[in-house]
Amino acid sequence: MAAVAVSVRHGFSKQRQAAIRLMAGFGVVGDAHAGVNVQHRSRVARDRGQPNLRQVHLIHGELHDELRAKGFAVGPADMGENITTRGIALLDLSEGTRLRFPSGAEIVITGLRNPCAQLDAFLPGLTQAVLGRDADGGLIRKAGVMAVVTADGTVAPGDRLAILAPAAHVPLRPV
Repeated sequence: MAAVAVSVRHGFSKQRQAAIRLMAGFGVVGDAHAGVNVQHRSRVARDRGQPNLRQVHLIHGELHDELRAKGFAVGPADMGENITTRGIALLDLSEGTRLRFPSGAEIVITGLRNPCAQLDAFLPGLTQAVLGRDADGGLIRKAGVMAVVTADGTVAPGDRLAILAPAAHVPLRPV
């Protein structure tokens, strides 16, 4: 992993940390988006009782590289992610993929982050920059993946992840 981050407030970017603590069924300790029920403001407005499928936000560091090449000054934690990875094709993982950390912490991928207007408020044009099209014209959302925490533990930059794929691949969809 390249970086970890947390924010106690419902802002956009997070602050990089030496380590973060994950709590099963809750999320990143000290992060505004942690909780059993949904914490993202737009979703709370619709139904605050729905389960929080977005306890942890991950972005692949290669996206930052791609965006910097397009002129966007972004790096780890700038786009609100808790975990920045390197060398993992996050967008190609299956729903239900488990990521296990050396501490024993484990998260399960629930789906894609749906890019929102907050990206453009941070840097004009960023929303469009994290969208693409596949060969068939289908929309590709590149703004990362979301997960829930299933086992407690501490996570730090440099940790190597074990990737445990489910038996059947289920393509990621926005959550």
